Amino acid sequence: MVRRLPGTLFLHNLVEKRGLLAQLVRRDFEQRFVGSAMGWLWGLIHPLVQLLSWVFLFQFVLKVRLGAGDVTRNYPLYLFAGMLPWFLFSDTVQRSATSILDHANLITKTVFPAEIVPVSVFLSCLISHLLGLALMVGAAGIFLNQISIFLILLPLYILVLGLLAVGIGWIVAGLHTFLRDTAQVLSVALTFWFFATPIMVTEEQYPAWAHFLLAANPLVYLVRSYRDMLLSSRLPDPRDLAVAAAYAAATFVIGGLFFRHMKRGFADVL
Repeated sequence: MVRRLPGTLFLHNLVEKRGLLAQLVRRDFEQRFVGSAMGWLWGLIHPLVQLLSWVFLFQFVLKVRLGAGDVTRNYPLYLFAGMLPWFLFSDTVQRSATSILDHANLITKTVFPAEIVPVSVFLSCLISHLLGLALMVGAAGIFLNQISIFLILLPLYILVLGLLAVGIGWIVAGLHTFLRDTAQVLSVALTFWFFATPIMVTEEQYPAWAHFLLAANPLVYLVRSYRDMLLSSRLPDPRDLAVAAAYAAATFVIGGLFFRHMKRGFADVL
């Protein structure tokens, strides 16, 4: 019998369980805004408030300026385009950490494919991401007077981002089920990761000794590509996609192997 890699096996199971996955995504998205008068609009309000706060701090207080060689001179749009992939990634990873505990009743009482829980978290976060993308494309059309043809490539980059986020999500979900400090450690790690990603400043503004962090950070390549597609008419560098895809594929497979090993003991600790 030919053994499949965890990622391949997972994708096969995902097709079979797509109805269950759709129910989990709907349940997760609705529970995030249950009892709220404005509902899903809060998914846009929170990042927009952060955007305005960061624009005030970095553009008007710290006087951050974009150079002639940057993809745009419009700092709010530059910042927003960098925030979008980061928020999708960080929200997925952070919420995945506690996702197994949140669904403990399903995992312990039924034959339940636990590996689809972090995937449902990603797809739920993706809904808010798509709303933000629509807002971003509209703003680029109004303020930059352009909408790039290369936006048709966005699903490919979202897929790569999803593989990376789900792979790490599997790892932290498995760890947190046994080590309840994982979510706290993850919060610290994501804070460091955020500042090691050129979202609020350009890559050139990082000191020379920190460039190795940028080169090793897969989010750098995705943020750069997002900005190319959303803020300019140029094709994103295929090398950025290749590097990000390599990171994402490796993380997805490693995360799948790790989660597959860890879930054998879930019933004992949940």
